[in-house]
Amino acid sequence: MGGEQGTSGSGGLPAPPELLAAPGYVARRLHQAYVAAWVRMVDPKLTGPQFAVLTAVNAYPGVEQGSLATSVALDRSTMASIVRRLEERGLITRETPAEDGRKRLLFLTEDGGATLRAADRRARELDVLLMQGYDAEQQDALLRQLTALSEHWESLVDD
Repeated sequence: MGGEQGTSGSGGLPAPPELLAAPGYVARRLHQAYVAAWVRMVDPKLTGPQFAVLTAVNAYPGVEQGSLATSVALDRSTMASIVRRLEERGLITRETPAEDGRKRLLFLTEDGGATLRAADRRARELDVLLMQGYDAEQQDALLRQLTALSEHWESLVDD
């Protein structure tokens, strides 16, 4: 994004002050910039939500698909779509336990593990770039504040 406060790219007009005072606008800008950096520096095919699912499946092998959605901040239908795409790419497998045919247990494949390791390395490199200019204490404080803000915003729409 642009180097000047309130600009939305090189040569663009500055954002109106009313937008800069709107948390949703600023959050959208952050998200847009993050997605662009992710595609350029981490993986143009693996999306952030797909990466989150792979990371969670790696942390919880054999986890039930439905219970994983909340931990990666996805609704069930989005989760199902992502899992289907990851399965089609051969990065995860879904297994149905004999005792409950409605459940889908998720596991990383060998390719899924390799994809996750490579993407995770590049994602950590991106994290370093994103947090440049902040010392460790400031980074922790910023992440705590962003997490609290996310939780508050999510609570506004929780059913």
